[in-house]
Amino acid sequence: MVMKEKTPFDLNASKRKLCKVFITERVYLPMMAFLSPLMKHLLESMMDSELESHLQEDKASGNSNRRNGKTKKTVRGLNTGTFELESGRDRSGTFEPKVVPKRQLIITEQLEGHVLSMYAKGMSTRAISDFIREMYAMEISATEISRITESVMPAVNEWRSRPLEAVYPFVFLDCMHYKVRQNGTVESRAIYNILGIGMDGRKDLIGFIVRKTKELNSGYPYSPI
Repeated sequence: MVMKEKTPFDLNASKRKLCKVFITERVYLPMMAFLSPLMKHLLESMMDSELESHLQEDKASGNSNRRNGKTKKTVRGLNTGTFELESGRDRSGTFEPKVVPKRQLIITEQLEGHVLSMYAKGMSTRAISDFIREMYAMEISATEISRITESVMPAVNEWRSRPLEAVYPFVFLDCMHYKVRQNGTVESRAIYNILGIGMDGRKDLIGFIVRKTKELNSGYPYSPI
């Protein structure tokens, strides 16, 4: 039996083939489709933690209150697009979400910046807790901040540790600019979204890099994703 000689892998031919697919099939990059699930997951985790704190306070005050289903609304962000946000309700009807109030339908640019920054690699639990404190503008107690931080960390860590492809022939870098509140002052931040297209054409949001705007032209070293 004659063994067939194995054809060596031709990297250049593979690149040309992928380029042809990319051009002829017009592979668009709907960044909102990647960002809106991240916003939804984290905001819903935060509102659920807010509700839990509210119920605990009622219990401590001797009031009988409990969860009573959920309510949905459609919200829109500048860079995250339109998505459905689900919030828990309480039986007494006294719960008012703080991070996204009941009648608020627009996700502010500052809130987008804070939430997406928390997904960036290198953000410690302490830094995320500080971000949450700034987001709520001191409207909540230290205990509630701690509870909210604990509720969002699993979502953040799950996203950071998700499996990625070993090779992405195409990588795109997109930048969004935000004003975020930190240490009591409003600062400009640039959030870079790194989007990769795999060998099979599947698109993955590889990660984020967050930088202060003033660092962009200063030769500031970029950390790995």
